[in-house]
Amino acid sequence: MYLKAIEIVGFKSFAQRTTFEFDEGITGIVGPNGSGKSNVADAMRWVLGEQSAKLLRSQTMQEVIFAGTKNRKPLGYAYVGITFGNEDHLLPIDFNEVTVGRRVYRSGENEYLLNGSPCRLKDIQELFFDTGIGKEGYSIIGQGQIDKILSTKPEDRRELFDEAAGIMKFKKRKGAALRKLEKESQNFDRVSDLLTELERQEKPLLSQAKVAKKYLDYYEELKVYEINKFLETTKNYKNQIQKDEDARNALQEQALQLKMS
Repeated sequence: MYLKAIEIVGFKSFAQRTTFEFDEGITGIVGPNGSGKSNVADAMRWVLGEQSAKLLRSQTMQEVIFAGTKNRKPLGYAYVGITFGNEDHLLPIDFNEVTVGRRVYRSGENEYLLNGSPCRLKDIQELFFDTGIGKEGYSIIGQGQIDKILSTKPEDRRELFDEAAGIMKFKKRKGAALRKLEKESQNFDRVSDLLTELERQEKPLLSQAKVAKKYLDYYEELKVYEINKFLETTKNYKNQIQKDEDARNALQEQALQLKMS
């Protein structure tokens, strides 16, 4: 894999479309002070996902858009595309040429492209994760960073070399796995505490359940008794009503006979 081309439109001092084409091997971009050499490095860092305007030597992300001059109007967007030759398929994608693009508008809208198709920043980060290339990778070293690297602590320097060698991917995955394991361990502890509490409450709950069952049994017996009592009372009332009706009919019959005699 090697850097094949960089296309810049409206990024910082590059008002018009500018394309840098590279061959395999060592390539240098030279020019006088103020010719835009550092802006090329900023463009590479930006297209690979840099989110800090300060690290791009700007106050806001919109400031990377060409601001205009006396002879040129400001542009409404900035675009950078970076192309890699991928014949060895070091990048895990089925293309011999891979172009990553990023575009930002003055409105603040931001988009990423992978071979011309919209994608997420996460997709680009994962594509370059184990290559040492990226906004945090030390394949791009800005001015002043060499002294910083040489003067840093050994453990910090080791981390820089790990990033450049492309093994930070595995360290980050290991860290994520350990965090997940710690979270699962905490969940297990909470479940264990819950089981202990349930076991502690088991006897009182069983006792309460027995009392509740007895109450329900007594309630059912009482309900059956009340129903039977109601039916018996109703039957007695009906019998009494029938007796009263028979007596009334008998008296009416006697009265009728007396009247006829």
